[in-house]
Amino acid sequence: MKNLKPFILAATAAVLMVSCSDNDINPVDNQNAKLLDAHSHEVCSYIDGNWGQNAYIGSTIVNQSETNFLNNQNVKIANVFNISTIPLYFAKGSGTANAISYGSGYIIYGEELYNMALSQGGRISCAMVQAHEIGHQLQYQNNLPSRSESTARATELEADGFAGYYIKKPNGYNATWTQAAPAYNFAASIGDYNTTSPGHHGTPAQRRSAFRLGYLLGDYDLTVSSFDYNFFYYYDNYVLPGALRQDLKKPDDIDEGLHNFILSKMEELRKINSGEISKEEFENLK
Repeated sequence: MKNLKPFILAATAAVLMVSCSDNDINPVDNQNAKLLDAHSHEVCSYIDGNWGQNAYIGSTIVNQSETNFLNNQNVKIANVFNISTIPLYFAKGSGTANAISYGSGYIIYGEELYNMALSQGGRISCAMVQAHEIGHQLQYQNNLPSRSESTARATELEADGFAGYYIKKPNGYNATWTQAAPAYNFAASIGDYNTTSPGHHGTPAQRRSAFRLGYLLGDYDLTVSSFDYNFFYYYDNYVLPGALRQDLKKPDDIDEGLHNFILSKMEELRKINSGEISKEEFENLK
């Protein structure tokens, strides 16, 4: 989630007490986030107001195997989008059902969220959350999204699209739709219907359609700016209106093959967005 908003908040969280004295309080800002790389042990310190008061930065997430997996995914995601690896930190303890992408150039991934994703959708869900958060870093770096709305919806839907793109790419997660869709339903389930709220992220159906569009765009090699252009061209003109558009002339700078391919999928994208395609039917698409 961008702008210091949590990716997901659990309705309830187990109380896990961590002994941190007042002398240990050390908020994570841009400067000392860089210093955390030097730590090879658990850092008992206050993070910031987006995390539980007992949350702290640790050197692992869940265990060493999961830590290695997520770090490897972090590198692969950066490689797919041709950017430097984004500094990644792990929040442990209670109040960590979040993943946050900070405008100053780093990501903190909460252990409670990781465990939720792992249990509900497997490792691919954990990777999708990280790809979504790196999507926000791409937005920070490139002044995206190009589409402006009064809520966070465009920002979050594009990050969902970036995640879908990564999951599809052969040099990324290289997942089939059968592997990707059930896992993405974990993330889509946190969509909301507060359409006028500044923090509105899109409905579950909209988030599924955004991820599906990004996944389909993964058949093509796009720069970050080209992804943004193509994503919003199809999403704004075809998906969100809720009906197929036959009167639009293809822009000259959109690839003919890509255009025909996406249009061949547009009926399903429209139905995903409208909710006509159920969660179960979503998983069975090809």
